[in-house]
Amino acid sequence: MTNLPTLADDERLDEVNEQIRLIQKKQGLTFGTDAFLLAAYVRPSTNAVAVELGGGTGIVSLLLASKKKAKRITAIEIQPVYAELIERNTALNGFSNIDTLCENVCNLTPTMLGHEVDLVVSNPPYMKCNAGKRNDADEKYIARHEVCGRIADFCAAAGRILKHGGRFVVVWRPDRLSELFAALLEARLEPKRMTFVHADTEAEPCMILLEAIKGGAPSMRISPPLFLYQPINGQSKRILTPEAQKIYDECCFPNETRQGGKQ
Repeated sequence: MTNLPTLADDERLDEVNEQIRLIQKKQGLTFGTDAFLLAAYVRPSTNAVAVELGGGTGIVSLLLASKKKAKRITAIEIQPVYAELIERNTALNGFSNIDTLCENVCNLTPTMLGHEVDLVVSNPPYMKCNAGKRNDADEKYIARHEVCGRIADFCAAAGRILKHGGRFVVVWRPDRLSELFAALLEARLEPKRMTFVHADTEAEPCMILLEAIKGGAPSMRISPPLFLYQPINGQSKRILTPEAQKIYDECCFPNETRQGGKQ
């Protein structure tokens, strides 16, 4: 990771942590808290074959690879410019176990991948096409809005490519939770673990993290909420809570257990 990559005028190079550098589009969708928490929520599995739906810059796949949370990962990205960016970021960071497929999740099948998989992760578009301010850049608009697929399409894709007993891990908006649950159940993905994430103790949840199992029996555990920030001695400035800091430092949630062998 000593060589500097060649960057286009609309690109920048950021350091995510001591292991990962990331080429990002200046006007595109950039790496954020939701992507990091999604990667952290995935329980490690040394033998898992994984797929990321909606790869973007590839940050989630890169984090999973760097923390050895999967054996091999395929990042699915519909936008050619971002599919190429994932390949560049993979090469930049020296990973040999991340593949890229430029494809719409609505069309994704096990045949395209060559097999069913053990794990699917996704940070899908949160916003409906008619919601929110129109982004100037089309690339960012497609990444944030359900232009190329709704949450039902992402869940259906996960259901098609997962093995029985495989895991689907997703980050989503609390105000659209009912849509997520309906889509999961339609795809035979049973919600098993969920965490609400809050900016602080006074704020409503800003996101949820959820793990579902294909063909699982009904039984879901709602873990204690995660609060990201706390004030500094009554000041207006805030710092990460000890729980959030630990998650950022280790890219894992408390009480995770490594899963080896068959999924």
